[in-house]
Amino acid sequence: MLPWKRALGPLTALLLAATVTVTPAVAATTSAPATTSVAAHSAAAPSSGWNNYSCKPSAAHPRPVVLVHGTLGNAVDNWLSLAPYLVSRGYCVFSLDYGQLPGVPFFYGLGPIDASAGQLAAYVDRVLAATGAAKADLVGHSQGGMMPRYYLKFLGGAAKVNALVGLAPSNHGTTLLGLTELLPYFPGAEDLLNEKTPALTDQVAGSAFLTKLNAGGDTVPGVRYTVIATRYDEVVTPYRTQFLTGPDVRNVLLQDLCPVDISEHVAIGTIDRIAFHEVANALDPARATPTTCASVFS
Repeated sequence: MLPWKRALGPLTALLLAATVTVTPAVAATTSAPATTSVAAHSAAAPSSGWNNYSCKPSAAHPRPVVLVHGTLGNAVDNWLSLAPYLVSRGYCVFSLDYGQLPGVPFFYGLGPIDASAGQLAAYVDRVLAATGAAKADLVGHSQGGMMPRYYLKFLGGAAKVNALVGLAPSNHGTTLLGLTELLPYFPGAEDLLNEKTPALTDQVAGSAFLTKLNAGGDTVPGVRYTVIATRYDEVVTPYRTQFLTGPDVRNVLLQDLCPVDISEHVAIGTIDRIAFHEVANALDPARATPTTCASVFS
């Protein structure tokens, strides 16, 4: 693929983020904010079996699964495929909105990531209280696969989480195929991103947030980590920066499981059933089955 074509994906995402910071809201959001009650969260989700606060984890799947959307995502749209996939396998599944900016509907995950981690901490507490479970499992896409690590490391989450599964997580930041290196050449651009979309600034490789997050090691004791990446990722680049180092870590490259899988950054977290099968394996390693190209039919 030509270099300029490869740059279109991340450039479009960057432009979209900039657009939502300056475009006034034209409709009310359909997703409940993080401060909304548990009942309202439940009512906001589609009737497909997730965000059901009467769900009680089974002996086979004793922990609720909390889905954490990515930058510009929300609690519903990011999970229209994966949430029902897990519900059909007997899991109690929940999802939250986080990182909302004033006047920006639908597109979340844009606020400061440390504050978003605080929203996640409060939401996990609600889920554990509703389900009676001692711990939860977290599955996140993009920023949603990285942000929980702040919760685990600095906000007491390690005592409440059994496993973190990241789909294309921005664990060590991104260069957006080198586009972030162009910011100094556009006076004011970096300040605009920092002021209007702090989460984007936090995810730039070498940011102060990521330096703090990764200092002293990628992981914390007592939590199992799985990273599922695709070599065709055009947003979190280079893709190998998504991988973690430490005990209880499993790094998976999707194309090692199915060489013909061409999912990129968005698809791996929203529609790729091969990736979903590997998520299910990570949530229940005792019952894991080989993930292959045929997993798309499972």
